[in-house]
Amino acid sequence: MQSTFIECRVGCGACCIVVSIKGPIPGMPDGKSAGIPCIHLTEDYLCSLFNSPDRPQVCSSLQPMKDMCGETNEEAFQILSVMEVLTDPYRK
Repeated sequence: MQSTFIECRVGCGACCIVVSIKGPIPGMPDGKSAGIPCIHLTEDYLCSLFNSPDRPQVCSSLQPMKDMCGETNEEAFQILSVMEVLTDPYRK
């Protein structure tokens, strides 16, 4: 199944909250755990590093897609939560 790239939904921020980041990011040298909001997520759920050269490669390479983001913000949180569990290298 091929996914379609879409625009980020205003007020979502699911990928900046649900997804774990294993490598260092500015201000978070140990990365971030799943379910923890990135410190660069603004009050209106935008990335304060979005157009910055300091934005981590892992973040800039993640592109919103229909099968990852779903139809609603809630669906994005659900889908990404499942993906996070399924891709956890320590999962039994």
